[in-house]
Amino acid sequence: MKEKYEELLKKAYSELPDTEKSKERFEIPKAQGHVEGNKTIISNFNQICLTLRRESKQILKYLQRELATPASIDGPRLVLGRKLPPDLINKKITQYAEDFVLCKECKKPDTKLTKEANTYIIKCMACGARHPVKAKI
Repeated sequence: MKEKYEELLKKAYSELPDTEKSKERFEIPKAQGHVEGNKTIISNFNQICLTLRRESKQILKYLQRELATPASIDGPRLVLGRKLPPDLINKKITQYAEDFVLCKECKKPDTKLTKEANTYIIKCMACGARHPVKAKI
């Protein structure tokens, strides 16, 4: 009886569809864009903001300061005022996620950014931790 069960189990496993397993449940989308004259256009800026669950104005302000360039939001796109390499933009977006999105305790992205007095606080919805943000937005 046990042998029959194991044969049926192997058959069931062999008939299951292959699924792609990701190690991370939170992946920051890479900035996709192009250079147009002396400006850099990021075409998936809205998608990045939605993934990070932060307001586009906050991310815009952070990128302006970190990249030392004027920028504006044009519909779903971000227009940066000078030519920038994509790896630098992606590095700054990843740094933003580490500073303002990911929980310092459990490293999960399930956080909310609130302002209390003159300080921004990251509150984790997964573990309940609260941490002040040192950098200004």
